[in-house]
Amino acid sequence: MKRSGLIQYSFLIACSVIMIYPIFWLVGNALKSNEEIPKSNLIPSEVHWENFSNGWTAIPGFTFAHFFYNSFFIAVFSVIGTLISSAFVAFGFARLHFPLKKFWFSILMITLMLPAQVTLVPQYVLFKYFDWVGTTLPLIMPHFLAVSPFFVFLMIQFIRGIPRDLDESAKIDGCSTLGIAFKIVLPLCTPAFITTAIFSFIWTWDDFLGQMIYLTDTAKYTVPLALRLFLDNTSAVTWGPMYAMSLLSVIPCFVIFIAAQKYFVEGISTTGIKG
Repeated sequence: MKRSGLIQYSFLIACSVIMIYPIFWLVGNALKSNEEIPKSNLIPSEVHWENFSNGWTAIPGFTFAHFFYNSFFIAVFSVIGTLISSAFVAFGFARLHFPLKKFWFSILMITLMLPAQVTLVPQYVLFKYFDWVGTTLPLIMPHFLAVSPFFVFLMIQFIRGIPRDLDESAKIDGCSTLGIAFKIVLPLCTPAFITTAIFSFIWTWDDFLGQMIYLTDTAKYTVPLALRLFLDNTSAVTWGPMYAMSLLSVIPCFVIFIAAQKYFVEGISTTGIKG
């Protein structure tokens, strides 16, 4: 191996170790006792597998299976809503001609750069008026209205890369606009759909702020909110079980990313090079 290649691979390995170190740290703390966690050693001197069983039943009246179900329920329906709404909006911008199209696309790009904190209070007032606060509706329903401009833009870029000749051939065969969308364009957007689904799932799964604002009943808590319950100011924090449940909470996102990695990379690369 040439010297330049050796330096390059050594640098990449070092960066990989730095990036994966937090995972090793989390695994190590999940297997430690409360007394050993403040120490700097990465590998526990004694493995405490009971942290997982203790953490699983740490919340009185509930197990973590309940909170995992709540998180999956919100994440799955959010992904479905995001895919449906983003696909329709993206197809309209990429393929249809309508008045003020460039103006509305500019508005879309502006909202892409708008911080989420700006719309936080108006959204809460609106959902409070609908009497949705305390339910999962504020966390699910907006996704059916294409509130994530990033995903719309991603799909627009992908659809623009699909040759328009396919549309013209379908029109000659008597296919309607909806027929072109459902039979020609959208079936070719599988990599973009999978990329959108992965991002949407991970962002929804990790959304602590929105869930903390709108979910007020412990029975509706998700995994991030359940982990917060470990930090009780009135009693000692059980760090080991908390880290054990934190480790389990990472697994769904990790598994989904690994399973769809091929399509994820294809979707990102394709949407990045198409104009």
